[in-house]
Amino acid sequence: MNKKQTKNTRGKIIAAAWKLFYDNGYENTTVDSIIAEAKTSKGSFYHYFKGKDALLNTLAYLFDEKYEELMEVMDDKMGSYEKLLYLNRELFAMIENSISVDLLARLLSSQLITRGEKSLLDRNRLYYRLLSRIIMEGQENGELRADLTVGEIVKAYAICERSFLYDWCISGGEYSLRSYSQRLLPVFLADFRKNY
Repeated sequence: MNKKQTKNTRGKIIAAAWKLFYDNGYENTTVDSIIAEAKTSKGSFYHYFKGKDALLNTLAYLFDEKYEELMEVMDDKMGSYEKLLYLNRELFAMIENSISVDLLARLLSSQLITRGEKSLLDRNRLYYRLLSRIIMEGQENGELRADLTVGEIVKAYAICERSFLYDWCISGGEYSLRSYSQRLLPVFLADFRKNY
């Protein structure tokens, strides 16, 4: 199996699982229903995942797929600050519309207790590479502060996004994640702009 087929098969399983988790709830989704939705085999499923619980850690993969889509349509003429706000707005809209609060809470709690891979902190993710590129461009063009490292700004941005997600979960999704973030993220990011 070549690398592209591997990514496609794994990606189809992940997409099917999260669709079913959203539609039917985590507890009501079975491995067999995921296999049927993904149109794959049981052998393929177990080649990539030990079981349904292993799929909880793949939400970061879906986020990165969304970032890939956004990279293709993002206006290159936007400044770095606007790109960060755009990425946040679009990702949070996707989360709000297709990931249940309960599932997101499960992911966040699994990241707290896992001893193994913490997918949200994986620096090899597209998320971190994209943020680093945008912030580096912002520093090079004088839009963002250069007295802090790219890594420091990336980490602060990621912490800020995770805090929004965490609060949205513990609030039971009682407000619009996207709207709230779009109103307050600029406040958190203001200090990273060079003109402040």
